Amino acid sequence: MSMIPGKDAPLDDSILHMTARLQSLGFEVEETQWLNPLPNVWSVHLQERNNPLLFSYGKGASRSAALASALGEFFERLSCNSFFADYYLGEPVASGEFVHYPNEKWFQVTGNALPDEMLDEPTRLHYNMDGELKASMLVDTNSGNRERGICAIPFVRQRTGDRVWIPVNIIGNLYRSNGIAAGNSVSEARVQALSEIFERHIKNTIISSGISLPDIPRQVQERYPRTVEVIEALRRQGYVVLVKDASLGGKFPLVNVSLINPEDGGCIASFGAHPKFEVAFERAVTELLQGRSPENLSGFPLPGFDITDVADQANLDAHFVDSTGAVAWDLFATKTDYRFTEWNIEGDTQAEFEQLCHLIHKVDMDIYIADFEHLGVYSCRVIVPGMSEIFPVDKLVWNNNNAGVELRQSLLRLPSLTELDAENLLVKLEEGGFSDQQLVVDIIGILSDPLTLWDSLRVGELKCLLNLKLGELQEALNWSDWIQRSGCPQGDRASLYRCLHQCLSFRLDTERTLDQYRALLEQIYGVDRVAEVLEMIDGHGLFAGLAESTMALEGFVQHQKLLSAYARLQQAKRTL
Repeated sequence: MSMIPGKDAPLDDSILHMTARLQSLGFEVEETQWLNPLPNVWSVHLQERNNPLLFSYGKGASRSAALASALGEFFERLSCNSFFADYYLGEPVASGEFVHYPNEKWFQVTGNALPDEMLDEPTRLHYNMDGELKASMLVDTNSGNRERGICAIPFVRQRTGDRVWIPVNIIGNLYRSNGIAAGNSVSEARVQALSEIFERHIKNTIISSGISLPDIPRQVQERYPRTVEVIEALRRQGYVVLVKDASLGGKFPLVNVSLINPEDGGCIASFGAHPKFEVAFERAVTELLQGRSPENLSGFPLPGFDITDVADQANLDAHFVDSTGAVAWDLFATKTDYRFTEWNIEGDTQAEFEQLCHLIHKVDMDIYIADFEHLGVYSCRVIVPGMSEIFPVDKLVWNNNNAGVELRQSLLRLPSLTELDAENLLVKLEEGGFSDQQLVVDIIGILSDPLTLWDSLRVGELKCLLNLKLGELQEALNWSDWIQRSGCPQGDRASLYRCLHQCLSFRLDTERTLDQYRALLEQIYGVDRVAEVLEMIDGHGLFAGLAESTMALEGFVQHQKLLSAYARLQQAKRTL
């Protein structure tokens, strides 16, 4: 049997069990991409055969380790509803017996104040430090059911054992997939979740602060020959590979492995975290090569000198997504901020979990854990306020993912909007502060179908169409100009807006008339296209191609597939 450090069951047993459970739940996963770029480095991409949006990645030092990793990630995303966090779950679910979990609790929105029984004192202070958070901001985007209230799920505060109700909206806005894990045992999964939290938080601290890390001595590295073999293979191919102790003086269980490509100077910094040094070292290397081959390790940003740029949130987000953010040269300075410190947390996974909790509690932070066992594989979500957020807490106030809830009904029936409806929608779009580049379906949490107009419609384009509906031709001209400059959309739709922009310009010109140039425009764009554009200027046919739908979302095939998958999970929750 294939036992590896950090796991409480052989890999073969884990794979058989998780595969059987997925089949029993009606999910058909397939391995769509295997990579074995170097000895002891494997990665795989899994996706659901009928619903490619449901996917996961796995990595490891062997084929079995990578597959078990991918299956575990698939289960954690199913169990914690991570696959569905951005999407509207439809009216039947929103008004059903439960939306997220049978043990959820709903709190009424009765004014701006947060309900008393929701959160506890530390989390209330953390999420509402400036007093700007309103109860309405915590209605979850998945149900959008303000009348029902705020949906929260129970977590256990590890320091005290207290049950704490944390709103689903906070989870979806701030934590995403950070801190979720599945495992062969409770402690194994919790260790994995906490390791992930440590990795991302300490990595961000190191990168944004320009901390200089010490080298891990060669004699220490050589205790782990399989991992060193990968590093030496990369060096033989001409890459510069640096192995650093990221534990900040032994405080945190992290290793950093950075690769610099001499051909273009680009650098990628990979971090691995785990209570066992061996596992953290291996993870830093396999993370570096996940989904990549040694031949295409190029195009990464060069190390920088401006720590402000490196600490920018967009750059840190790039590190979170695929480790492609920039780092500062300070990371590699020979005068380091810490000395190398050997570290390793001894004992089984329960001992590892307890020590990780100790490391967090001793800096006066709290750990909140929700357990999920409805799919037959233990999974958990771990939240450490102040440490595990992916996005700043003020996102709840200024960029909340429920901002589009009130727009759903209007946006889903664009073709039948009256002028008053269109005016109200335009005002709400302006007041909502949405980015003009943002896709409309993302605002309302709908999965669009490929090759449809819904798949490419952006806020700026919608504002152009709404102004045409209202006869505000100058505003429509301004937005058609924005469309030209933005480069969206492309292809035939881009040709449509070029023609629209030119026809609007002639229509508003006091010295020229469109009739003087119509024949030429028809040569350029075709008679039918010019006629179509003139109809749009008169306020007709503006939303052709944008399928109208009720809140049942019958016009969105891919979204219906997503809801069908969620229905299977809901059934599993009912029968637990």
